[in-house]
Amino acid sequence: MLTVHIRPHWEISVKGEPPLDTADLLGLLLSIQDTGSIAQAAKSVKLSYRYAWGLLRTAETLFGEQLLQTGRGRGTQLTPLAQKLVWADRRIAARLSPTLQSLASELEAELVRITASRTRALRMDASHGFAVAALLGCIDRGALPLDSRYRTSTDAVVALARRECDLAGFHVPLGRFQAPTASWYLRWLDPEQHCLVRVAGRHPGLSAARGNPLGLRTLADLARPGVRFVNRQAGSGTRMLLEMMLAADGPPPDAIQGFNNAEFTHSAVAAYIASGMADAGIGMRAASAQFKLDFTPLVNEVYYFAVRRDALEEPAMRQLLELMRTPAYHKLVAALPGYDARGTGEMVEIADAFALPA
Repeated sequence: MLTVHIRPHWEISVKGEPPLDTADLLGLLLSIQDTGSIAQAAKSVKLSYRYAWGLLRTAETLFGEQLLQTGRGRGTQLTPLAQKLVWADRRIAARLSPTLQSLASELEAELVRITASRTRALRMDASHGFAVAALLGCIDRGALPLDSRYRTSTDAVVALARRECDLAGFHVPLGRFQAPTASWYLRWLDPEQHCLVRVAGRHPGLSAARGNPLGLRTLADLARPGVRFVNRQAGSGTRMLLEMMLAADGPPPDAIQGFNNAEFTHSAVAAYIASGMADAGIGMRAASAQFKLDFTPLVNEVYYFAVRRDALEEPAMRQLLELMRTPAYHKLVAALPGYDARGTGEMVEIADAFALPA
């Protein structure tokens, strides 16, 4: 089975000079941050000590500033410039990785169609989430052919209605925002034709800078002067939920500085905050934990796959559902901060999930 890997890669150049490849430099800086020692860092990333020093000096010449600082009893530490380079790389990865994973999946499918015959792949369109990423990591693509694309919740459900995919991943808040969310998705989901598979429970909330220096705990705090916010993109389920919460309780969106600044994943929002470019955003506890941010839960929700009833007995679909019901996958989901594996893999009727009247 062919497997395609696409990873972000970036270079820096000044005034037409040969570009500096950041891959080795960033790995070295991250290791120095962890170890406090250039020698140990070079060894851990499998670079010679001499090459590591040369790489650091080349980069410092390029920027005209130091990347490292030393202090008695403190070892070697990164300067603010070096820290910014590390955060830039983490932000690039957080923003681009889901898109690149989707592209890799599409390329795999195209290459396999040309080089070998196989049964039709299961097609999954889903909004990005940590439980979905964990599931994709469990799948043996040779045994279970799967084409996956990360899209907004709305785009995924629309694709299912058009038979452009076999599973559509989306999420529904519980409580007072459940009914309006259900009404939105019922434009494309038919309880007679479709049913749901529970993926995980989770808790969207307010992510704030480490230590929460501004004391941000509620949506009303976002309208305070000087508070910088980063949003999810229009069409995402998280953006839709936020807009419903603001419409119900305020403040108005135009009172929030940065409301129209958008990132495409929960990790990208967290990276944006961790890099100091914003003070808060709406996202998942798992993303906040990944970047060591403060987190205040605001609502409970359930992530589902919508599927066509006539596809449930297809071998690939049955295989995927069996995988979702294994203790190993449940353990992975339960280990995600802010996630709940109760009922993972169970079939749910749309009427029950959306609390529709009988």
